[in-house]
Amino acid sequence: MNYRDWLQQLIYRIINPVVHGMIKVGITPNIITTTGLVLNIAAAVVFVYAAVTDWNTALTYAGWAGGLVLFAGLFDMMDGRVARVGGMTSTFGALYDSVLDRYSELVTLFGILYFLLFQGYLWGSVITGLSIIGSLMVSYVRARAEGLGLDCKVGLMQRPERVVLTAVGAICAGAFQRVGLFDPMYILIAPQAIIAVLANWTAFVRIGHCHKLLKQQQPQ
Repeated sequence: MNYRDWLQQLIYRIINPVVHGMIKVGITPNIITTTGLVLNIAAAVVFVYAAVTDWNTALTYAGWAGGLVLFAGLFDMMDGRVARVGGMTSTFGALYDSVLDRYSELVTLFGILYFLLFQGYLWGSVITGLSIIGSLMVSYVRARAEGLGLDCKVGLMQRPERVVLTAVGAICAGAFQRVGLFDPMYILIAPQAIIAVLANWTAFVRIGHCHKLLKQQQPQ
């Protein structure tokens, strides 16, 4: 069992009581997925507001936005769990979840890009733009691979890692805004740089993985 599977099982044990409670009161996976999107939109709105507010409070708002992103990430885990435990899995549900996940991530990263750009960190916004490209391509390669009947979940920077890095970076930037040793905005930008590099790298790793699988399927 790799670290992702182990961590997933640990989180499932923690959230299972909440999952069973949701099933009991009739909350469906699609409602949970939609709630996650609404929370991410709220986080993006906070980032946008932080972009135009006073510098002394900008990172405070960014930290709260990071907390919203992290909270929304729990809903991303719970919708699939509710669907499986409650016997509510469906093809449309899988499509709906995948599409809203993309919207959730992109709207959050757009909020960060806007925040950095309007706070005068042009290079930071460019890095965030590259992280948006990488995040899109990781998901796109997997979707195309699965359309060809290939299993493609390899690579380091998958959605859970991207969400956690983005959220923790924003939270820590807000928490350390009064530190005078360095610019706390770097704490927000650094995770985006990591995502920009590793997400795009993961996309190409997945392309290579699919190429290998397709070669193995060819008749000798």
